[in-house]
Amino acid sequence: MGEKRFAVLLCAEDSEYMKNKYGGYFGVFVGMLAEEGETWDAYKVAAGEFPEDDEIEEFDGFVITGSCNDAHGNDIWILKLLNLLKKLVSLKKKVLGICFGHQVLARALGGKIGRAVSGWDIGITTINFSSSSKIFSSLQLPALSVIECHQDEVYELPPKAEVIAWSDKTGIEMYRYGDHIMGIQGHPEYTKDILSHLIDRLIQRNLIKDTYGKEVRTQVEACEPDNEAWKRLCTSFLKGGL
Repeated sequence: MGEKRFAVLLCAEDSEYMKNKYGGYFGVFVGMLAEEGETWDAYKVAAGEFPEDDEIEEFDGFVITGSCNDAHGNDIWILKLLNLLKKLVSLKKKVLGICFGHQVLARALGGKIGRAVSGWDIGITTINFSSSSKIFSSLQLPALSVIECHQDEVYELPPKAEVIAWSDKTGIEMYRYGDHIMGIQGHPEYTKDILSHLIDRLIQRNLIKDTYGKEVRTQVEACEPDNEAWKRLCTSFLKGGL
């Protein structure tokens, strides 16, 4: 009785490295967000695995992961995900979108997304919380550092959404829609080791140049993301304390 249940909507395939070291991205999110007495389920939406309509009601919240796909694309699974997200929004389910999840959630709400004007953003970025937002005033968080790894961004949000954080490179780093929807462009769940692994994969796929990868590694070595603060923030949002 009273046990909370959450679902992770997995939008990327796990590499062998991620499977072996972290239990895949599902393991990463569970490690960050799960607490005793909760049930966490995974749906591989990028592979066409979605919760049935009667299952949706059983969940207290949903997390949408990052992806190597474009949130502005029209792959069948992305279109199906958009329909699911619109349903979750209408049901006022708690939904936390991370990176690709942040973008596709904004699209589902009626916002505009696409390639980032300033190109790839990879590394550890300081994001600033909006002084006009009352949401985080009690948490006293003027700024936090977060790991970033994206080449797309949210251009514009619907009128009812509130931008709650920005960075020098990205105008919409975080947003809220009502008290049940939140998007985060960065990766609060990532470690520096995970980022290093992703840099290797991006270089191998010729998506970034080796010289840029080296620049990022040098920058990342010199600073740390505020992962514990992000963990508190995300769990507070998902579980009703924020």
